Amino acid sequence: MMNNKYKILLVEDDANISNLIAAMLEATGYQVLLAESCSMAKLLYSSYLPDLIILDLGLPDKDGMELLHFVRKSALTPVIVLSARTKEEDKVAALDSGANDYVTKPFGSAELLARVRTALRNHRFSSEEGRLPGGRFTLRDLEIHYEARQVFIQGQEIRLTQTEYNIVAFLSENAGKMMTYSAIIKAIWGSGAYDGSIKKLQVNMANIRKKFGAKPGEENYITNELGVGYRMNG
Repeated sequence: MMNNKYKILLVEDDANISNLIAAMLEATGYQVLLAESCSMAKLLYSSYLPDLIILDLGLPDKDGMELLHFVRKSALTPVIVLSARTKEEDKVAALDSGANDYVTKPFGSAELLARVRTALRNHRFSSEEGRLPGGRFTLRDLEIHYEARQVFIQGQEIRLTQTEYNIVAFLSENAGKMMTYSAIIKAIWGSGAYDGSIKKLQVNMANIRKKFGAKPGEENYITNELGVGYRMNG
């Protein structure tokens, strides 16, 4: 039975936080591997190939970003960064280096478990089923038909411009993952198109959210973290 459980590598040097998260994950049915340093985490990662990594950045031997780079050289294993660093530039650096999500301490246990479920679900979907051009994406009342380049909410087609559609499709292909402004801009307008593009992206996103009927304080399809990026809520 143990083999059917998702293996989660928890990299955290604070014993109190580590024990708390491990107990919570095990109670939910996950198998947990514990590492308190970057070197131990590399060893456990290579030996056990976990399904997901929860990574603290402030480790005693090296910065946690080194482990993220180490993993991303060879694998797309989902990585959730769990850090006391709250600056926008730290979040952007981690997300642009391949982290799937960034949770700041202190955190709510329900929120962390939801992020874990989302990361595992999206990774399974993308690796097993692939993002086929003829595929469809469904999220509550939202449906995207990739081949026809059409978007529907409650069966009604939402008329999007070509750029708006490209943004929505890109976010849906990375559903549940916070995508930084630079990652979206690179995907939509190309790697050389950064100057002035944030404003262009924000204008397009404002139009998309209006067409999607987004309302403040409600669970919308797309959320924005100011200064960081956008997430399609998977």
